[in-house]
Amino acid sequence: MRRREFLSLLGGTAAAWPIPTWAQQPRIPVIGFLHQGPPDPSTMTNAFLQGLKEMGFIEGRNAKIEHRWANGVHDVLPTIAADLVKRRVSVIAANFYPAARAAKDKTATIPIIFLSGRDPVEAGLVSSLDRPEGNVTGVAFKFTLSVANSLQLLKELMPKATAIAVLMNPKSPDAELGLQDVQSAARALDQQLIVLGASDDRGIAKAFAKLAESRVGPLLVLADGFLIGQQTQLIALATRYAVPTMYPLRQFVTAGGLISYGLNLSDAFRRTGIYVGRILKGEKPIDLPVVQSTKVELVINLKIAKALGLEIPPTLLARADEVID
Repeated sequence: MRRREFLSLLGGTAAAWPIPTWAQQPRIPVIGFLHQGPPDPSTMTNAFLQGLKEMGFIEGRNAKIEHRWANGVHDVLPTIAADLVKRRVSVIAANFYPAARAAKDKTATIPIIFLSGRDPVEAGLVSSLDRPEGNVTGVAFKFTLSVANSLQLLKELMPKATAIAVLMNPKSPDAELGLQDVQSAARALDQQLIVLGASDDRGIAKAFAKLAESRVGPLLVLADGFLIGQQTQLIALATRYAVPTMYPLRQFVTAGGLISYGLNLSDAFRRTGIYVGRILKGEKPIDLPVVQSTKVELVINLKIAKALGLEIPPTLLARADEVID
C-alpha cells in the first residue's frame, strides 16, 4: 500500500473512532452554598450531605460544593453571592434569610434553595408557599415559634427569678421582629424582661458582665447568625459568670451549654439537601412547594446544671428530647 493511500485510510478510520471516554463524561454539577454565618458545625454539613445522598449525589463523586461564609457580616453577602453567580453554579443553597435575599437579588435564573427562619412570603422570597414563582423555593421555619416556650421553660427552671434576660443582635435584619415576638411572649406570661443587645465580641462581654452584676436570673439567647457563630464565647462567659443560659440550638449544649430549645436544624439541613438534589435531577423551583419545618427539640446538660448548683425539675427532664449526663 502506498504511503498516500495509507494516510487517507488512517484519516477515514480516525473519524470513525469513538470520542475519548473523558470527553463523554457529563459536567459535574457545582452547588454554591451561601452561609450568613461562620462554617457550620459538622453535624449540619453532614445532614445537608445526607439529603444530597438520598437524591443520589455524593460530594467529590458526582457533585461539587463551593462554600461561601459571611461569618455574620451581612454586608459581604451581596459580594459573595455575586461570586457564586459569576461562577455559574448549578444551584445555590442559602443558609438563612439574609443569604437567600442576597442570592435572589443577584440572579433570577440560577435556582435558589433557601433555609429561612422568616416567613418566606412575608419576606418577599416567594409569592406562594404551595407554588413559588421564579427561581426560589426552600425550607422555612420560625425560630420565634419557640420563643414563648423558651420563656416558659426558663420560668420552670428558675421559678424564683425576678426577671429573664434576653440577648439579641440589634444589627440583625430580624432584630425588630424578634424583639416584638419576645416582648409579646413575655406579656402573655406576665414575665419581666431585661433586653440586652450585642453585635460584636465586646458587646457580648459587656452583656454578661451586666448580668453578673445584676443577678436577675437566667438568660435566653435569641437565634441570630452572629450570635450562633459566637458559640464558644457565649458558653465560656456563661460558665465564667455562672449564668444559667438557654440557647436556640442543641449544638451549644453538646459543646458545654446548659439547655437549648429550638429548631432541629439537622432535619432542616437534610431537607435542604434533598431539595438541592431534586433541582440537580431537573426539577424546577416552581414545582417544589416550600417545606415548613416545625420540628423542635429540648436538650439539657445535667453536668452543667450540677456545676451551676441547679436541680432540673422532673417535669423538664421528662419533656427533654435528650439529656446529657
